[in-house]
Amino acid sequence: MFRIALVAAIVVLSGVAGAQSSEPQASPQRKLVDGFEGRDFAPEGGLYYRENFEQSAGTYEFQSLVKRTGTGGLKLSVVPHCPNLNDGCSERAEIWEKTELRVPYDQGVWYGFAVNFDDPVPNGDHRYLIAQWKREIIPGAEGDFSPFLALRMELGKLFATVETNYLPPVSTGRENVAARCGPGEVPVWLRPDVNQMRILAATDGNWKAEDGSLFNSCTNAVTITDHGNPLPDPKSGWIDFVVYTKPGPDGTGHIELYANGKPIVTVKGHIGHADEGLGKNQYFKFGPYRAADTTQWTLYYDDFRRSPHCADVLTGGVCPF
Repeated sequence: MFRIALVAAIVVLSGVAGAQSSEPQASPQRKLVDGFEGRDFAPEGGLYYRENFEQSAGTYEFQSLVKRTGTGGLKLSVVPHCPNLNDGCSERAEIWEKTELRVPYDQGVWYGFAVNFDDPVPNGDHRYLIAQWKREIIPGAEGDFSPFLALRMELGKLFATVETNYLPPVSTGRENVAARCGPGEVPVWLRPDVNQMRILAATDGNWKAEDGSLFNSCTNAVTITDHGNPLPDPKSGWIDFVVYTKPGPDGTGHIELYANGKPIVTVKGHIGHADEGLGKNQYFKFGPYRAADTTQWTLYYDDFRRSPHCADVLTGGVCPF
């Protein structure tokens, strides 16, 4: 009896010690927040700058001249770095979630962050991303999987794309398809050679049908509910994005996209990838990411937050659930 009581006491004390530990809580239930107020990433934000060749094109700076709230903001810049403009090299200054804090791929989570485009805003026909959500890839796995959700810019216009595994289209080869897909269909760029397809999910108010010429087929793999609010103009100042992400390659995916407190689109259906060699978690990264270019590109970020609860992230808007 004494041995049983002693073991029980040790278990209780161990549990108390664990509860008081200062180690990061590796759980999607943990709320993450970073207002970039100090000289480094806040411990409660769970963010870091990843070091590799493409990231060496970038710099990050905690500064106080350009901010949305508080006393500071994060400046991220990329400069020409690739040896050749046409060799597939990219230039990045992306901020990542720490690996131990990533959210399981089959769970939903809310993200928020604000971004401000420095002048001049790039307006070329080029590949620019400002934020992306991906699935982990197991080291050594074959394939290069695009983000299942990305906020992109081309010709100076913002747009959002959703990616999933290739599914046969409901129609192909239609001119100006963004204006011509039928009821229940959405514009898609088919990429069967890599078992992927990219869906045009949302655009800004300056977008024209011809801007979406790449999305020249239609799919019913997802449903998109347009809430009547376009994405903001990248020249309009601070844009506060709020995003709910729950991948579901089997058709159970769900995305909510807000900007400046207004609902933009709801996307449901086939979202993300289910190929061999992919990991169990989703992850988020933000910052300027582009194909090799010849100019400097700078973005400012502020007010990062992540939570399983919408109310922790969406301010000035109404949570959908």
